[in-house]
Order: sequence, then C-alpha cells, then structure tokens
Amino acid sequence: MLWTVIRRHIRPYLPHVAAVIVLQLATVLATLYLPSLNADIIDNGVATGDTDYIWRVGGLMLIVAMVQVITAVTSVWFGARVAMGLGRDIRRSLYTRVDRFSTEEMGRFGAPTLITRGTNDVQQVQMLALMTLNFMVMVPIMSIGGIVMAIQEDPGLSWLVWVSVPVLMVIVGLLVTKLMPLFQRMQDNIDSINGVMREQIMGIRVVRAFVREKHETARFEDANATLTDTSVRIGRLFVIMGPAITVVLHLATAAVLWFGGHRVDAGLVQVGSLTAFMQYLLQILMAVMMGTFMFMMFPRAIISARRIGEVLETTPTLVEATDPVALDQVGGGAAVEFRDVSFAYPGADAPVLDGISFTADAGRTTAIIGSTGSGKTSLISLIPRLHDATRGQVLLDGVPVTDLARATISDVVGLVPQKPYLFSGTIAHNLRFGDPSADDAQLWEALDIAQATEFVVDRTTGEDEAAATGLESAVSQGGTNVSGGQRQRLCIARTLVARPRVFVFDDSFSALDVATDAAVRAGLDAHTQGATMIIVAQRISSITGADQIIVLEEGRVVGRGTHEELLASNQTYREIVDSQTTVEELA
Repeated sequence: MLWTVIRRHIRPYLPHVAAVIVLQLATVLATLYLPSLNADIIDNGVATGDTDYIWRVGGLMLIVAMVQVITAVTSVWFGARVAMGLGRDIRRSLYTRVDRFSTEEMGRFGAPTLITRGTNDVQQVQMLALMTLNFMVMVPIMSIGGIVMAIQEDPGLSWLVWVSVPVLMVIVGLLVTKLMPLFQRMQDNIDSINGVMREQIMGIRVVRAFVREKHETARFEDANATLTDTSVRIGRLFVIMGPAITVVLHLATAAVLWFGGHRVDAGLVQVGSLTAFMQYLLQILMAVMMGTFMFMMFPRAIISARRIGEVLETTPTLVEATDPVALDQVGGGAAVEFRDVSFAYPGADAPVLDGISFTADAGRTTAIIGSTGSGKTSLISLIPRLHDATRGQVLLDGVPVTDLARATISDVVGLVPQKPYLFSGTIAHNLRFGDPSADDAQLWEALDIAQATEFVVDRTTGEDEAAATGLESAVSQGGTNVSGGQRQRLCIARTLVARPRVFVFDDSFSALDVATDAAVRAGLDAHTQGATMIIVAQRISSITGADQIIVLEEGRVVGRGTHEELLASNQTYREIVDSQTTVEELA
C-alpha cells in the first residue's frame, strides 16, 4: 500500500529522484575514496617521511571532500523538493476524494479519522520519502561499496563484516516485528483523542451548561493515557535500539584492532590498510544503522499509507452521471416527482422510507410534516442528491436526478438545511456562496426577505466604508458568533441569492419566532413566485397555506391534501395539530 500511494503521486518528480540518485552515488563514491587516500598517505607518506607526497595526496583529499559536500547538499535539496511536493499532492488527492464523499462515506469514516489521515498520516509518508531520498538511497551503495573496498584493503579480516552486519539486521528485524502493531494502535489512538477533543470543543457550551467538565476531563484523560501508554511502549523499543547498535559498533572496532594488530605484527597488512579497513567497516555499520533507523520509520509509514489508501480507494456511492442530461433553463419552477421511492441507510435493519410517491408541482408549495423520526429530512435529502434512493426514482422536470450533473442539480435546487451552517469570513462572503457574482443590492434584497437586514446593519463597525455596510462584518466558523435564529435567516438569504427553481426548506423556520416566521414566509411568497417550494416543518402555522401537505409516519405517506382536507380526514395530522393548538384556532 505504501508503494501504491507513493507511485501514484511520485511521477512528476521522477527527474528530481534521478538527480538524487546520481548525486548520492557521487557522494558515496567520494566518501569511499577518502579512507583509501588516507591509507595511502599513512603507508607512502608518513611511513617514508615523504612530505611532498603527503601534501599532494592531502590536496586531492580536500578536493574529494569538497565534491562530497557539494553533492550531498544538492542531493538534500532535491530530496526535500520531492518529499514536500509528494506530501502536498497526497493531501490534495485526499481532499479531492473526501470532497466527493456522500453522507454515507463521511459517516463510515468520521471526521476525526479523516482529519488525522489528511495531516498526521500524510506527514508520516512525507517524512519517510524525505529520509529515504536523503539516506536510504545511500545505504545500499555505501554498504556494497564499503564491503568491496574493505575486502580490497585486507581480505583476511573480511569475516568481521559478515558477522557484524547480520547481527545488526537481526536486531532490526526483531524490533520492527514488535513495532508494527504498536504503530497501528498509535494511529488509532490519535484518531480517538482527535475525536474526543473535536467533540468537546464543538460542544463546550453544552458541557458548561450541564457542569460536565469533570466527566469530559476524565474522557480526555482516558484517551490521552491510552495514547501515552502506546507511545511509551514504542519509546522503550527505541531505547533498546541505540545501545544495541553502539555495542555492535564498539565490538567490531575492538575486533578490528585486536585481530588487525596481530596481522600487522605478522607483516600481513600495513598500518594504513588496517586503518582504512576499520573506517570502511565503520562506514558499513553506520550505513546499516541509518538503514535501521529508516526501517524504524517504515512500520508507521506503512500503517499511515494503508489508512490513506483506504480513503483514496473508496469509491463514492454518489457517482457523477457519465452522460448527464441538460435541463431546459427556463424561468419558473421545476417539478419534483417521487416515484415509489424507498431508502435505507447502510447496515440498517429497515428502510427509512418505503414506497413514497408524490409530485411537487412547479409554482406550488408542498409541505411535509410528520413526527420525529418519520423520515422527513431523509426524504428531502434525495432531491439535491445528498443520498441516492435505494429503490424508485426522484425526478426533476421529468429527468431522474441520477442522470443530471451535480452542477445542474445545484443550479436548480436550493436547500436550506435543518442545521444551518456558516463559513468563516464575512456575511457577504457567505451570501455569495449562492451566486459569486451577486452585487450588494441583491444581497440586501435577500437579507430583507429573510428578515435579516436589521441585525446585519446593527453589526456595522464604522471602521471603513466597506465595513460600514454591515456586509463585511466577520462571521466565525460555523456562525457561532451569531444566534441560532440569525444564522437560520442568513442561510435562507444565501439560498435566495442563488435564485434556484426549487426551494427546499428543511425545518428552516423552527429557530424563528412566530412573527418573524410569518414575515419570512410572506416575503418568500412574493419573491419565489413561479418556483417550486418544498417545506419541511414542525410548526403547523408554517404550512397551513401550502397547496399540498404530505403527512409522513414511519417512512410512509399516510396523508395528502390541503390543511382543511387533512383536518377533516387524517387522524395523524389531527393529532399533530392537537399537540400544538386547538383545531378551532387553525380551522
């Protein structure tokens, strides 16, 4: 999976990777050449007292060292460019894929893990790429070259190489085997603590209102303790690594000096060659050690890449139409038709909607009402294709929504969701989500219809001409710096700016008082003439004037008609009315 993720994004940087390999090769060759030159100086210069030879070979060593430094620095520069670009591209791919996810995929993964996968997991892969290009490319070249040069200096001591390297590799293999499951657990623990913190930050007002600080603190401490315990266990294994490698290095050095000293005394090898052999052995072991540290990064990066791959390989259930149909862009509304529609959430035992059939005609108002959990929100979410029907069809102007492009649906259908949401920025920025080209006059018109003009004007800062309009006043993320009713009215205004042909209001008037509700509906009636209106409401007074009222009960249509007709004929509707007011007041 790690290779799959990297291969998918590394292609634009292959020239840079090739440059890294060439430069690393030059760096390693220079590094391997230096001990040989040093041995030459000892054997042919120091031993014979030839000062000119020492200066001549020493100058060559300086040139080789300068080449080593230049190639190493350049290699790191190219490697950093590749790694940072790779991380950027993986994050972009993740964002693009998540942006196409339907509510089903978002519910399957959850926001905390998607955030972790797009940040921490990508960082792990990015750091592995950086370290691999800067060090791992050098490891095999240094190891093979060091072995060749060491054997060339003294074949009689080559057995030390064949003993030391396998010992290090065995140590690495054992530690990696222990670390793999721990790194998987660590990423899951990061997801958990991320989810707890996100939930607590978003629900801080509820926590304080119910004085649940101690309970939430305990939840966080549990998640934090679990992550800490896993991190400590990983740290303990890392602690073993340093001493183990140090012991092997020192034992190898001692063995070279011991056995090499006897060979020098016997005249089998010169002092310079013994010195060069020891340097080559240390270079080999250092290369293995760098490879060891790289392998320590591999388990976590593999786990992270697997988690990234799960997101990238998830096919969104809402697939864009291959040959989308174009709707006639004519004035007025667009008819919305449900033909024997059923819908069930993945893994649910029973469908939320079953056999829904009705038509919301253009230019008319259709209201949907029912008890909590009757499927109202699920029903209207099928219109803008937030979900796809499990069975049956939802049609816009006679065309199934599955045959329309998402952009077409967005142009035709304007949804005011049950939970209003505003983005960080300004009021004007949020309103222009509906139409980026809308001028200030259009924004004020929409605000006036949504009964939001007064509080927008009240937010005037007076700091400059733009801010004095109130449109440029700041909105925090989620719209938390405005009240629920103000947030709802701004969301209604945002949809009005878009001027869709179908207006869908999902219980969008519940946060408004009765007077404001009536004023908003009166403004909508005048502004949306000819458009299709679909209103989901809990408040009976919001829908009494609808041309058609659909009554839902347990996912089925149990009543259809006007307010007066349903009062006379539908028991479910009468019970809803009786729960809010007397029949005589509304008749």
